[in-house]
Order: sequence, then C-alpha cells, then structure tokens
Amino acid sequence: MVFANSVRTPNWRSRIVLDRNPAWLVALAILAAGCGGGANQPTEAQRAALAKPLFATEHTIVERTTGDETDLDQSNGDRPDANSDRNAYFGDLHVHTTYSFDAFAFGTVATPYDAYRFAKGEGIKHPAGFDMQLREPLDFYGVTDHGMFMGVAPAAADTSSDISKYPFAQVLHDLNAPDNMGRLSLLDRMRSFGLGRALSLAIVDGEVNPEEPLSITRSAWADSIKAADIHNDPGRFTTFVAYEYTSTSDDAGSLHRNVVFEDSDRVPEVPFSRMHSRNPEDLWSWMDTLREAGVESMAIPHNSNKSNGHMFELVDWAGDPIDDEYAVQRIRNEPLVEITQIKGTSETHPALSSRDEWAGFELVSTRGVGMGRPLPSKPEGSYVREAWRQGLALEAQGITNPFAFGVIGSSDTHTGAAQNDESNFSSKLGILSADAQVRGSAPLGLVESIVLNILPGQEVVDLDGESFMGGQQTEFGASGLAAVWAEENTREAIYAAFRRKETFATSGPRIRLRFFAGYGLPDDLLESADAVAQAYARGVTMGADLAPDMADGASKGERAPQFAMWAQADANSAPLQRLQIVKGWIDAAGETHEDVIDVACAGGVAVNPSTNRCPDNGATVNLSDCSIRANTGAAELRMVWTDPDFDANQRAFYYARVLENPTCRWNTWDAIHAGTEPRSDLAATLQERAWSSPIQYLPIPDTGERSLKR
Repeated sequence: MVFANSVRTPNWRSRIVLDRNPAWLVALAILAAGCGGGANQPTEAQRAALAKPLFATEHTIVERTTGDETDLDQSNGDRPDANSDRNAYFGDLHVHTTYSFDAFAFGTVATPYDAYRFAKGEGIKHPAGFDMQLREPLDFYGVTDHGMFMGVAPAAADTSSDISKYPFAQVLHDLNAPDNMGRLSLLDRMRSFGLGRALSLAIVDGEVNPEEPLSITRSAWADSIKAADIHNDPGRFTTFVAYEYTSTSDDAGSLHRNVVFEDSDRVPEVPFSRMHSRNPEDLWSWMDTLREAGVESMAIPHNSNKSNGHMFELVDWAGDPIDDEYAVQRIRNEPLVEITQIKGTSETHPALSSRDEWAGFELVSTRGVGMGRPLPSKPEGSYVREAWRQGLALEAQGITNPFAFGVIGSSDTHTGAAQNDESNFSSKLGILSADAQVRGSAPLGLVESIVLNILPGQEVVDLDGESFMGGQQTEFGASGLAAVWAEENTREAIYAAFRRKETFATSGPRIRLRFFAGYGLPDDLLESADAVAQAYARGVTMGADLAPDMADGASKGERAPQFAMWAQADANSAPLQRLQIVKGWIDAAGETHEDVIDVACAGGVAVNPSTNRCPDNGATVNLSDCSIRANTGAAELRMVWTDPDFDANQRAFYYARVLENPTCRWNTWDAIHAGTEPRSDLAATLQERAWSSPIQYLPIPDTGERSLKR
C-alpha cells in the first residue's frame, strides 16, 4: 500500500497520508498481472516437501550458568518485597521481531532488544516510520519468533551473506533497506512468503545443506536468549526465553504453539520447529526429553479458532482416539492456552454456545496461511469452552483430561510491539496494515481499489458507494494480554503461576480479576481487609481443583462451595458492566452442558432471577468522538456466590468473566481519525473483557486419581 510521511494527530494517533499519484499503482498492476495470483500457491510437490521432517531432532543443551550474559542490575534501589497475597502482573507471551520470516516480510526490523525496550515503556519505530509506545510499561514479555528458519530472512536479505546467493533469496535482497520501505516493495513482500517453501525444496533436492539454515537459526536463537537475559530485571520486569512452533494440519488448520522456558541457565541449542516435525506430539516428546535433563518448558497453543477443528479434536495425529498416554503427555506440556489475540478470540462461538449472548466476541473464524485467501474454519474442535466440556466427557470414559488448561491472552504482534489499544491500533502486519485503508476501515480510491483487487490474496469489497479492503484484517482485534497472580515479578514466581494456572486473560485493558472457591466462605468475605489472605487460606484459586467438603465427615460432602470473585476496572479504559460465572458440567447420562450466569451488576442493581441477567445499565457510546458515559458503570464488581444447582456428585468447571461497558472498536477510531463515516458492516463498538482460568470441581469418585493425573 502507499506510505508517505507520517504525521501525528493531537491524540498522538499515528496516521499515514496516502500519495494519490497513480504511477505506482499502474506499475504495481503490471507486476501483479505478470506474476499472477496462482504463483504464490504451493504445488503438490511443495506441500509434500513441507510435510517432511527436514532436520534431525536435536536435544543438545547449552549451559549458560557461567560465562554468558546474566541478568543485568538495571534497578535503582532495593528489589521490591514479595507479596504473599500476590500481585497482578500483565504481559505478552506472543511477540515477533525481525527474526520471524513473516515479520521481516512485513517490513519489521525491530530486534528482540527493541521489543523488550518497548515493553519497558520506550518508543520504537513501526515499519512505516511512525512511533509506537505503550501508555504504561508491561510487567513481563516473551519474544516468540518462529522457530522455523528463525533468522534466515534477514540473513537472505543481506547480499553479503552466503545464503543470499541462492536464487530463492533474491526476492529478499535489501527488502527492508531504508529506501525500499514504500509502495513498490509491496509485491516483493508478498512474494517473499515463498521463502520457507523454496528453501525447504532446495534442502530436499540437495541444493542446500540443512546445516546452513540451522547455523543461522542457532545464532538468531542465541541472540534472542541474550536479549531476554539483558533485559530481565528481577522484581521489576521479567523476560522469558521463548519461540513459536508453527505447524498446520493438512487442510491449513492452525496448530501453532508458543514454547516458553522457565529460565535461561540451560536451554536447547536449537528450537524444535515444524522442520523437525509437524506433529505436536513430537514437540511434547522433545520437551519431555529436555525436562528429564533439567530444562523446564511449556507449550501454549494459540489460534485454535483457526484450526478447522484440529486443535481440540478427540483423535491424535495418527487419527486414533485419544488415550490416557496422549492425554497425560499433553496436559503435562500444555497447562495453558491463549484464549485471545489479534487474530481472534477462541473462548467460544455462537454455533457452540447459542445461549451466550456474548459468544460472538471478536471472531476470526477462517483458516489459511501465507498470502492466500482464507477459508472457513470449523467451530467444532476449535474453541476453548467446548474443549473444557469435552475434557469432562473424556474423564467419564476413564481417560485423563487433556484439556484442563488455564488461560492467558497475548498479541501475536509482528512488529515487536504489543497491540492492545483500540484507539491506537496498527494491527500486526507491519507495512501491510499501517493505515486505515489497508486495514479496511477507510475507503480506497478508484485506482487503488482496482489494483489491490488483483494482487495475490487480496480482496476489495464495495459498500455504500465506497470501496474497502476486505479479508481478515477487518476481523483482527486489538487484543490481548496475559495476566498472572504472583508473589513477585520474577521468572521463578511468574512461571510458577503459569504452572499452577493462576492466570487470567484480558482483551487488552488491564482489568484485575480474582476468583476463589471454598466451603463456608462468609457472604461478607470481600468486605474484610484481609479478604485475599482468607480466600487463599480457606479455598482454592483460579486454575485449581476443588474437592468436596469432607472437613467434618462424609456428610459434609454434599455442601455447596462458595465462589468469591472480584474485578477491578482499568483506570485507562471503561467502567465494568457485569461480572459473570460460566459453568460447564456433565450429567449422569454423559451429556455435557453449559450456562452463563450474571452474578454482579454495575450500580448495585440485582440480577433478574428468572433470566440470570443484569438489567441494561444504559451505557452508550458517542460514535462521533467515541466518548462514553463513564458514570453508568462500576470501578469494581465483587460477589460471593453459591451455585443454586450444585450437585456434589456432578463433575463441573467454573470460570469468571467480566465485561466492560461498550466502547469504540478500532475501526471506528480509524474512521474518526480519517474523517470518514464508520464502515457500516463492521461492529462499531465492543465490550472489552477478562476471563479467569477455570476452577475444576472433582466429585468424590476418583477425586484423588483425577487430581494426580492432572
């Protein structure tokens, strides 16, 4: 797309001014016609090559305890004291930099060092030239560049490197040189997505020694680890050594995971990627082998919404029904799932949760990779709430629950900079999403619409007499954040929170959400100054298992637990509207069910007992300037709630969800900044939210066995 000089609007929103000179458009049209859209589609031979393991699996461990970069003392003063009641820490565990082949194609030159500087509050440059900076720093960050050919793209672009001499590298030559960040580089950026296929075929054909790209990846991986260690500041800012395992099913369903390591003292020499195996079970086996050698890690699946039903299907990679061995290995290695990010929210879908009025939140229900046009993604097997229900059904069959995971959010930014502010959203595609027109929220000119419609994988839609970019970008959202409750801001404490699943996710705002369950919790618990300490002492927290109450003998096992929850609004966002419990359970016939129950309403009004819903609180948004009625919501919502339908013999899970009042979605902000009318077919507003990890209620039969297995 066209990118000229960037200018700042009064609210420091970055805008890109489009140069209407049609000469570049004509040239680009000629290039597009000459290349043809089909040139970017993989052939059967290419698909077969990508499906083969190209690299032998390695378990070499690098000892970094001495002689390497260690945590720098960046603090001024004493390290903050640990808090036994635990603090909420917010971060992002899904961040791409220039070492990812797709981020490099998008124009990203930000390094892992730049990404960590951004998370700590410094400004960095967007590929289009404007500044990106957080309103307030994050608490933790993990750079997760693709393990697949990590670092190869910038090496291939450097014409002095050996790998740049191969024909497949020519399209990347000087791709991100300062004088090549404009309009005529667009087609080459799209073509550069073929790097992985072309390099894979060259390895298969014997034209490239696998050691050549592997040596580049080892170097980039070592540099990413170094950046994490340099910026780790125990007590104030935490970094995690991490990367993305990027696999897909045969029908282009996303099977992506981020692999996060507990520490950096002992790390693998090279990350396990789809070049080693497309089978996630092989990833888990690699992680298990490293764990036996003292290298602790976890894999966090993301974009299950785009998996076409494969992420949580009830068969293994070979197509056989899930057995206990599979389930135990999966939950050991995957205790968390990313429930929301830029490419959509994966909590649930209206087709799966027809009685949940908020099930359609920020859906991206298509699959597809590269620059091809996306295809629909099957909801069944693709969403987290359904997976939690399926886990109950597997347990009823005597199989360990492989889906008893907690939740986080993250961004999946490809510019190094987390993207979770609706009013200042530049999406994830670098130069390909740098302004409102390419994001699809502002109209295109006539010539632009003609040219863009013939580019590979692009789509232009006509609406209300105007032309707009179509495709997935309009479905992308300014989401999300990972959050934990931990004693202090260190790798050890935060990773321990990951492992015990005392985690929650937000769609962007820094909403704080507590969730406990226990027996005999007083109704006025949350009025006490030591409410948190009491809740920890007398109950369990989000992510934990809850057994029946057996304190005073077996007769007490029928007593219903109390759920204590409270949410605090982000002062920089909207007030809260409602606090909810989402319950899932399995009945005696083996059928699973779910329910959504409002438990606390803004303004202190009562929940309607016949509908389990809060009344409308009258919250409105002025779409001309995105102002809201701040006095209609709550700064805090809290409740001690008892399930009136509790059955002590019924397996169930419970999680908390809190919704803000409506606010403007990013596309409405874009229209205001561009001085145009909001696009009529896109949601003008949304309700930001947070989700807790579930508490799993385990009935008396097999309680100990199930708890042990999980």
